[in-house]
Amino acid sequence: MTAPLTNAEENPHAGKGSSVLLDIGDGVGAIVVTLPAELEDAEIERRPAGWASPEVVAHGHGHGHGHGPGEHSHRYPHVAVVPRPSPEGETVYSAVFFDVPEGSYELYVMPDGPVQLTVNVVSGEVTEADWPQ
Repeated sequence: MTAPLTNAEENPHAGKGSSVLLDIGDGVGAIVVTLPAELEDAEIERRPAGWASPEVVAHGHGHGHGHGPGEHSHRYPHVAVVPRPSPEGETVYSAVFFDVPEGSYELYVMPDGPVQLTVNVVSGEVTEADWPQ
């Protein structure tokens, strides 16, 4: 039997289905970014706009991106670029950030950019953006 994931662990299968549940509301929104197919499986990181110092977010190692054994940390929240079917039946590559506090954020490919996109998250709304080509 496998132990359930805790909030501190990542699920390597998360977001790989056709739909994503977004819990948005008072003070929080979400970001949905459409990206080129060549970025499939890349990790997109978000940080508050203008921040240069790292914010450490510790988590376990039960997930699908590479690191050494044991506990480690990342500077900011990050999500994978995954293929999803569109309502028109096409495949769209996207990165979805949920539970994002209202504010401006810079997005870039891990580990350190460069910043490719800046988005503004509004409370209770889904911010949609296209990655620059």
